[in-house]
Amino acid sequence: MNAEINKNQEISEFPAKSRNGIGMLFFSLFLIAASIGAFVFAAVTFESSSPIFGVFFVLAFVILIVGFLLISGLRIIKPNEAVVLTLFGKYIGTLRGAGMHFVNPFSTAYNPAAKTRLGQSGDVRTDEPNPNNVEVPSKKIPLKVMTLSNNKQKINDALGTPVEIGIAVMWRVVDTAKAVFKVENFKEFLSLQCDSSVRNIVRIYPYDVAPNIDTTGDGLADDGSLRGSSEIVVSRIRQEIQSKVEYAGLEIIDARITYLAYAPEIASAMLQRQQASAIIDARKMIVEGAVSMVQMALEKIEADNITVLDEERKAQMVSNLLVVLCGSKDAQPIINSGSIY
Repeated sequence: MNAEINKNQEISEFPAKSRNGIGMLFFSLFLIAASIGAFVFAAVTFESSSPIFGVFFVLAFVILIVGFLLISGLRIIKPNEAVVLTLFGKYIGTLRGAGMHFVNPFSTAYNPAAKTRLGQSGDVRTDEPNPNNVEVPSKKIPLKVMTLSNNKQKINDALGTPVEIGIAVMWRVVDTAKAVFKVENFKEFLSLQCDSSVRNIVRIYPYDVAPNIDTTGDGLADDGSLRGSSEIVVSRIRQEIQSKVEYAGLEIIDARITYLAYAPEIASAMLQRQQASAIIDARKMIVEGAVSMVQMALEKIEADNITVLDEERKAQMVSNLLVVLCGSKDAQPIINSGSIY
């Protein structure tokens, strides 16, 4: 029984009944012109006390009301726009298709997110009307691809290190009825789901590759990281957002990381750590190269029979070459004119 009730309460978009708006526009203008003509004819032909004048006056007034009522039923739709129509609180369909349409004059457009703006670089905000330039919010729902760029968030990664991350989400409305009637404000709903999804995914990954971290959930350590696996991270973020906003008739086209860095309070320490790691790697490469060069020099001396070196002289030569090759400053040569013994 409960399943049947939920099924009956399910709402989805269907097209609204409409007629050609251009023809209805000309017809309503004709009615307005006819009512004005009837007023003028009655005023010129009959006296104001005549009952025929009253009949003409009432008839002209009724025709004028009908003409303006028909005009109120006209809706102009631009490409990639839609209007959700309700009649006395009941959903009667969604109007799509560019052009002028005529619908029930008593129907009204409904869009609870009309005053909400999604900033390209800020969070969801509601603009206060400007007294000098009042902007009437449109009840039309845009169907084009839009971009949501929320503020940067501070999140702890898999190692507990605070990082700051910002994402840009490309989205659009695919079911206007679900977007309008299933959530209170589909724009704010999208923004909140983006924030929560980013937190859920980011805390699975470390900022850099770290040992013994499982980011895939298979129980095995891997080399996933926020900095090195950005494509995988944003793909998982997009999938999680889509699973949450599909209920509201929204589609997530793409997601991209726009900002990724350590939090300011640990940025300097992490920079020193990265510098130390880079210095160690560089020194390791220098030592490996120096050892290979010393080995090559000794083999070349022995192969060409330049001189015969005993073990002590070889050790002295290796020490001198390593100092020259591994030193961070230019070597200062010392000429030894005597013997090392």
